[in-house]
Amino acid sequence: MATLELRSVRKSYGATEVIHDVNLTAADGEFLVFVGPSGCGKSTLLRMICGLEDISSGDITIDGKRVNDVSAAQRGLAMVFQSYALYPHMTVYGNLSFGLENVGTPRAEIDARVREAAQMLRLEPYLERRPAALSGGQRQRVAIGRAIVREPRIFLFDEPLSNLDAELRVDMRGEIRRLHARLGTNMIYVTHDQVEAMTMADKIVVLREGRVEQIGHPLDLYNAPANLFVAGFIGSPRMNFLQGKVVGSEGNTRVEVEKLGTFETHTKVGALKTGDKVTLGVRPEHVAMERNDRGFTLAASRTEQLGHVTAIYFADPAFSVQLPGQVDIAQGSPVSLHVSPDAWHVFDAMGRSVSRSKAT
Repeated sequence: MATLELRSVRKSYGATEVIHDVNLTAADGEFLVFVGPSGCGKSTLLRMICGLEDISSGDITIDGKRVNDVSAAQRGLAMVFQSYALYPHMTVYGNLSFGLENVGTPRAEIDARVREAAQMLRLEPYLERRPAALSGGQRQRVAIGRAIVREPRIFLFDEPLSNLDAELRVDMRGEIRRLHARLGTNMIYVTHDQVEAMTMADKIVVLREGRVEQIGHPLDLYNAPANLFVAGFIGSPRMNFLQGKVVGSEGNTRVEVEKLGTFETHTKVGALKTGDKVTLGVRPEHVAMERNDRGFTLAASRTEQLGHVTAIYFADPAFSVQLPGQVDIAQGSPVSLHVSPDAWHVFDAMGRSVSRSKAT
């Protein structure tokens, strides 16, 4: 196990800076997830940690030791790639043992490590098979096993489940979490899938265009997003946003939204004043379908019946609601909606949160 720290880390290609002043710490034994849209720099950051990419400035330390100039092979890390990167002509046993053989590990120790990893990942029946005879999930387990046998200080995962179907991704998420609990080793995991991030991470790093937008525990990011980007990226379905202006900031802030009315929030922020433009945000699952004198009515555009929940979508303005159970709403029907004051998130004109929702 190890503690990883990045201090003012930057990466440039010529005059183009792609990683901007990243500071973060992965504590001993922590499962840290980098999440963000494609092209946000998360894989580049992972490769810099691994030593496959040089950093332009700043420091990367492992257990307090600066590793900027330490080769990838000497950092004590193991990387699991999206593509599996297995040797097709070797058996599962051969793929697991190859790296240890290359560094002269004694045969008895190789065998013990390979069989322990195979038992841990339920690969024992497949040790004599080649990758072509395995399913996608089994190949991914072999790729993970190849990292396990190296006994690294930190595991690095670069979108390892992207090639799997939806059901198998769910299964593999559970397997990786169980593996983390069993090994107690740091894991740093890259994904563009915020559901993956929410269900797997001890701590999430949200990235956009090479910058850290927010770092926190999954529910902290869900309940208290730092800005509009995090609010819209974390959570499924996506948070609703309404543009408005402050019409009262004494006590609880009240916000007027054109055509919908005035909404009271539980935000008490002296920095806001009457007339300020703001954005209100509310998660679809925090909207109630009920008639209320402080509510509003929208015409349903379409519905999605998912059995345990019903999603209702509205077009003018764009808005969505997720209700428990099975609700039958015809297209074009008026729907009365209400949002509790403590469910609203309030963002200023720069997109920064000026509230911390109490809704759970």
